Amino acid sequence: MDVVFVLFAIIAVLNFYSFFIYYYDKRCSVRNKRRISEKNLLISAFCFGAAGAYIAMRKFRHKTKHRKFTILVPLFLMFQVILVCAAIYFLK
Repeated sequence: MDVVFVLFAIIAVLNFYSFFIYYYDKRCSVRNKRRISEKNLLISAFCFGAAGAYIAMRKFRHKTKHRKFTILVPLFLMFQVILVCAAIYFLK
C-alpha cells in the first residue's frame, strides 16, 4: 500500500475526530452540559487535526472569540501543511 495514501487516511481520520469534538463541545455549550476542556480541543488540533478544528470553528462559530484558538489553530494548520508536504516530498 502506498505510504502517502496511508498518511492521508490517518490525517483524514484525525481531522474528522477534531471536527466532531468541536461540534460536540458547541452542542454541549448550547445545552449547558458538561464541556470538553480547551486543552483537549487544542491538543486535538495540534495532533494533525487542525484542518478539522478550523473548519468546525468557522462552521459552528465556536471558539472564534478566544484569542488562543484564533491564533493557535491556524498556526497548527500551517505547520501541519508544511510537515505533510515535506513528508510527501521525501517519501516519493
